[in-house]
Amino acid sequence: QVQLVESGGGLVQAGGSLRLSCAASGRTFSDYAMGWFRQAPGKEREFVGAISYGGGNIHYADTVKGRFTISRDNAKNTVDLQMNSLKPEDTAVYYCAAKWAGIAATLITPNKYDYWGQGTQVTVSS
Repeated sequence: QVQLVESGGGLVQAGGSLRLSCAASGRTFSDYAMGWFRQAPGKEREFVGAISYGGGNIHYADTVKGRFTISRDNAKNTVDLQMNSLKPEDTAVYYCAAKWAGIAATLITPNKYDYWGQGTQVTVSS
């Protein structure tokens, strides 16, 4: 089992920044690729980005490319999502997810992942 806990969500004005963090426990964190998804009310869960288990491969959704950055610290068992130039359409619950030995570019759908966090709310006001 892998337990994932997101933090860092909140309310921010358009154009602002937030940094989300996901803390993992339970298994060898460096064996897992990590992904970020988001889900707005009434919409399907949407891929944001993913980072391979070794950190050498990162893949982003076109909607966030150039604004969001994923990083991981295998010594601290954390993966972060730095979100800049936020827009109202970025408002959603953000989830982190883990996939054993995954490659980022292949992990763009929720069903690819083994474990999920509980989510953290991000609200961007206009």
